[in-house]
Amino acid sequence: MTLGQSPAHSDVRNVYDGFGRIYGSVWGPNIHYGYWENEADDSSVEVATDRLTDLMISGLAAQAGQRVLDIGCGIGYPAQRLVRTCDVNVVGISVSHIQVEEATELAAEAGLADRATFQFADAMDMPFPDGSFDAAWAFESMWHMPDRAQVLSEAARVLRPGGRLAIADVIQRDPVSPEGRVVLDHISENYAVRSLGTVDEYRVALAANGFVDVEIRDITDNVIRTLGLMADAFDTVRDKLADLVGEEHAESLIHNVRRFGAIPESGYLFLTAVRA
Repeated sequence: MTLGQSPAHSDVRNVYDGFGRIYGSVWGPNIHYGYWENEADDSSVEVATDRLTDLMISGLAAQAGQRVLDIGCGIGYPAQRLVRTCDVNVVGISVSHIQVEEATELAAEAGLADRATFQFADAMDMPFPDGSFDAAWAFESMWHMPDRAQVLSEAARVLRPGGRLAIADVIQRDPVSPEGRVVLDHISENYAVRSLGTVDEYRVALAANGFVDVEIRDITDNVIRTLGLMADAFDTVRDKLADLVGEEHAESLIHNVRRFGAIPESGYLFLTAVRA
C-alpha cells in the first residue's frame, strides 16, 4: 500500500488539515500540550507550550551545527525554536501536505528557510540514509503512528551511534476502568489516534531497537491542565466545529476532551534515549 493510500495516513491528514486548523486558530501556533510547574502556576498557554518545547530541547541536548530530525513536525514552530536555541539544522517530516507547506512558509517568514526544512514523508519508512542525523525528536506525534516500534526502528536506523532521541507523548495509564475506556475510545476514534502506549511498552520497544540510557518521566501532573483549557478554547468556536463535524459531534468532542483531562487513565510522558 502506498503512502497516499494508507487509511492511517488519511485519518491523520483529515484531522490536521480540517479540525486541526480550527484548533490552531484558538490555541495558537504551538499545537501541543503546555507545561505548568505546579497548581499555583498561572502561566498562559503561550508560555506553557513554549516551556514544554524547551523541555524537549533540553532533553535533546543538540549541539550547534548538528542535523536534527523532527518526526511529525506539524507546522514547525517547535522546530523553529530548536533552531534558534541550539543553532542546528532541522528536517521535519509529516504526512500532511498542508502542514509541510505551512511549515515551509513560516520558516521562510522567520528567516530560517536555510536551517529548517520540511517534507512529506512516512515516519515508518523514512527516505533518509542510515546514520544521517545527529538527533531526533517526536513531539506528540507517536500516538498517531500505526506502529510505534517501527517508527523507533526507523529512528534508530537514521540516527548515528550516540545520537539522542527525545519523545513527548500522550499515553494510557493502567488500570483502565469502563468509564475510562469509553473516553479513550472516543479520543482514538476522533483524533486519528492509533493507540495510546504505556511506559512499559516504550521501555520494551526502545530496548528492542537499540536505544540505551533511557530516561522516562511521567509529567502528567504538569501538563494535564491543557485538556480543560483546550475544551474551553473549543467551546469558543463551537459554531465552526459544528459546521465541520455537525452540532452533536462538536458537543461530544468538547465534552470528551474535558473528560480526557479528568480521568486517571490519561497520561503523558517525556523520554530521552541514546542510539547505541
